[in-house]
Amino acid sequence: MVVFSRILTALAFILDQALQLYMWVIIIAALITWVQPNPYNPVVMFLERITEPVLRPIRRILPPMGLDISPVIAIFAIMFVRMVIPPTLRDMAYSIVGI
Repeated sequence: MVVFSRILTALAFILDQALQLYMWVIIIAALITWVQPNPYNPVVMFLERITEPVLRPIRRILPPMGLDISPVIAIFAIMFVRMVIPPTLRDMAYSIVGI
């Protein structure tokens, strides 16, 4: 059971770090759009390919307005997930071992 507990703890850590990295990718992609980047730049293409699957559904739900707030909503959603899922996995891991 100790091994399973460590696997859950590691999974919680990896998930937390991946969500934090994705949050920073969204921030960088949003900042880059302010400077009118070349759409054929490989970095711009990569950031768009990585962030659009999350931002596109949010944009469809939001009413049209002058400012795109989908990155802000996505970041809040990521923060919420980071506050709920990794700590829950850690608590499950600790309860298995009996801490």
